[in-house]
Amino acid sequence: MNLLSRQLVEKAGINVEELVKLLVSNAAAELTTFYYYTILRVNLIGMEGEGLKEIAEDARIEDRNHFEALAPRIYELGGKLPDDMKVFHDLSACPPARLPENPKDIHAILQVLLRAEQCAVNGYTNICNLTCGKDHRTYDLSLAILHEEIEHEAWFAEFLAHGPSGHFRRRTVGESPFVSKFLHP
Repeated sequence: MNLLSRQLVEKAGINVEELVKLLVSNAAAELTTFYYYTILRVNLIGMEGEGLKEIAEDARIEDRNHFEALAPRIYELGGKLPDDMKVFHDLSACPPARLPENPKDIHAILQVLLRAEQCAVNGYTNICNLTCGKDHRTYDLSLAILHEEIEHEAWFAEFLAHGPSGHFRRRTVGESPFVSKFLHP
């Protein structure tokens, strides 16, 4: 497709192919994180783990929402998602958030969750810096995702006693307060 919106992004000085590549790799990170967070959440058991389940679930569902919000933008810019899930997994901008060797080590699970969120914060900050003032739609979407990823990072850091996050729980699980405007019911 040769859409005007893509042409305007190119005219603004953005290498659209490179931007699409970044969006695809971040979409892969979101979907794979959704998958790995499912496994991590299931293993949050016992007195310590049960308190984390709801927060891990919020982050898990919101990461799926991020994937759902990114996919249309990828296609709008003339890109596409890979046909092969294995290939898509391996394109992820972030390493897999795998269950640690000891699945009962809640502290180790929290470290995995925190590292995953920090990787996402870096990725969306990069996209925001690239698109600011040049590609308003991608910037707005990436900034919305960045807001949520920063909150996720703060939640997990707070559980690791890095200090209070100042953030409160969502009204409903997976609410995506910043990204919801990009999702279609």
